Amino acid sequence: MALALYRKYRPAKFAEVVGQEHVTEPLGTALSAGRINHAYLFSGPRGCGKTSSARILARSLNCVEGPTPDPCGVCNSCVALAPEGPGNIDVVELDAASHGGVDDARELRDRAFYAPAESRYRVFIVDEAHMVTTQGFNALLKIVEEPPEHLVFVFATTEPDKVLPTIRSRTHHYPFRLIPPGTLRALLEQICGDEGVQVQPAVYPLVIRAGGGSARDTLSVMDQLLAGAGPEGVTYERAMALLGVTDVALIDDVVDALAAGDGGAVYQAVDRLVEAGHDPRRFAADLLQRLRDLMLVQAVPEAASQGLVEAASDELERMLDQAARLGPATLARYGEIVHAGLTEMRGATAPRLLLELLCARMLLPAATTSDAGLLERLERVERRNAIASEPASSGAEESEKPQFVRPS
Repeated sequence: MALALYRKYRPAKFAEVVGQEHVTEPLGTALSAGRINHAYLFSGPRGCGKTSSARILARSLNCVEGPTPDPCGVCNSCVALAPEGPGNIDVVELDAASHGGVDDARELRDRAFYAPAESRYRVFIVDEAHMVTTQGFNALLKIVEEPPEHLVFVFATTEPDKVLPTIRSRTHHYPFRLIPPGTLRALLEQICGDEGVQVQPAVYPLVIRAGGGSARDTLSVMDQLLAGAGPEGVTYERAMALLGVTDVALIDDVVDALAAGDGGAVYQAVDRLVEAGHDPRRFAADLLQRLRDLMLVQAVPEAASQGLVEAASDELERMLDQAARLGPATLARYGEIVHAGLTEMRGATAPRLLLELLCARMLLPAATTSDAGLLERLERVERRNAIASEPASSGAEESEKPQFVRPS
């Protein structure tokens, strides 16, 4: 059985943890200086490297050359605590989701007093620490406050506010973050190259969007695509069908029709969407993402080079053209309408009908008296006047310019 990508490419040292330099660099510096704390709190969204970093910390502490931010990888401790190693009796990993009660905490406390069997430190990694009950935290409080010299606690959680404040105040807190799209893309390209699989460039933005900034979720999505890849590799069409995302061509058709005020083309695109079996709510979410990209492209001409917008070169050209035909007030109103419509579509029995109503609202700025609608109508008038008026020629006579009379 082949290992999942997120397990096969799990980092073995802090230098291999991507997108968390604000955590790994201070930790590495502390290890180099020998400033070891007795308790750490790693918090952040799921799949961003908290538990992997906790294992790396245990490996770094118990390396024969340690404490060091760069474990040697060959000593008995490093081999045992490697990502696919058999484990070490002195490093205990607990899942608080199933072992968060007071009895479990008392058992952990009693075990923690014993000296390590073969390592420098005994390390207890408590995953999902927010699931430990208040009574369980109270049972651990004394040993976390005054632990033996050989003991290190690492609490990993997605909800640090639920960790007992008295426990949290005695830890070094390191907040992990979601990984930026550019970093994730570089990671995906490297892994796909190592796997020897061809992936069309347009696939990467789909995978990154599906992963939501989580390295583990992103690699799981890519793993699924690689498993179903044919001789030609991972194609955009296969990825689009498997992930359930909307075809970019459909989104282009709707945006172009909205820019032209062509209601018939908008509703024909919605009909093609439903006939192809796509989810109207997913289409609305993808359309909102496109509107966001258009606003950024319009406000920041270098949005693509700065990593603010992730798109292929041909798609970026289309977005630049669309942004030129839609003003900022129009895009802002469209975004507000689609965002509100996504909430209305949650659990709706007639999602197609709601999607068509959203399109009707976008097509009729005069149907609302809100500030956004008025701004869009003014923007259209200004655009129409700018197109109709011809700029004055460079050789125009001075006498032809309007004369202004100073009021007396």
